[in-house]
Amino acid sequence: MMAGLLLAFVLIISFTVLNAKIQYDEKENELLGKEQELMTRTDELEKQRIKVADQEMKLNDQEQALAKQGERIALQEKKLKEQNELLSQLQALMDEQQAKLDDIIGVRSELVEALKAEFENDELSIAVDEQTGAITFDSNIMFDYNKDTLTDSGKEFLDEFLPRYVNILLGEKYRPYVSEILIEGHTDTDGNYIFNLDLSQKRAYSVAEYCMSDDTNVLSDEALEALRSVVSVTGRSYSSPIYDESGEVDMVASRRVEFLFRLKDEEMIREMIDILSSQDPGAAPAPEGEQQPEGEAAPEGGEAQ
Repeated sequence: MMAGLLLAFVLIISFTVLNAKIQYDEKENELLGKEQELMTRTDELEKQRIKVADQEMKLNDQEQALAKQGERIALQEKKLKEQNELLSQLQALMDEQQAKLDDIIGVRSELVEALKAEFENDELSIAVDEQTGAITFDSNIMFDYNKDTLTDSGKEFLDEFLPRYVNILLGEKYRPYVSEILIEGHTDTDGNYIFNLDLSQKRAYSVAEYCMSDDTNVLSDEALEALRSVVSVTGRSYSSPIYDESGEVDMVASRRVEFLFRLKDEEMIREMIDILSSQDPGAAPAPEGEQQPEGEAAPEGGEAQ
């Protein structure tokens, strides 16, 4: 009986141990499965982390690109603002210059009309250029052939002409507008350029000397002072001859002395017009204060008869 009890006890213990072993193996297998599942989830999480990190990098790159684009846009807006301000300034300047140009054109037209009214149908037979207001004297009236000394008839002519001319240009009405009065000597195209340049310069100087020397009686002291402040004297040789209807140089007409005037701001505005009209080659204006075509010359040691 004791042997039976011992056998039964051994069987119970064996069964218990076997059952515990089975449970242990099951638990171990369960833990192993969970461990594998955990590793799988860990791998997935790592992949997700890497993906998120990559997306964060891309987002940072996009933010940097947006920041740079924002900087470029800000810079472009700044430049656009500066350009708009510059355009506004240029427009204001152009409006101002246009107003000055309109004023100058009006003043020049008035001056031309005033000169024409003064000398029209006059015994001096003075012709006033319709466009520039230039007044031309035949040098044969004022100088002997190939000479630069004023003749008596030339002096009489200037005695009559100059006070009336200065009274208009440098009178109270137009004096604020006049910047320069030019006395230009011209010759015909016969002869040497340098000889003619010297001759034309001396003739223009002789006119100025007679009219503006300290002992002159041509002008009053007030008119003399006003003229001296704006006058310029130059010789043009034969650089601007006068042509007849057939296109040939008119030798007699080319030998001349001219009185011209310029108005204040006129040259600056003329330069602006030249720049603006350079887009259209056919719109280039003629130089201010000159007749076209004109010029002159002097012979090799003398003028053509």
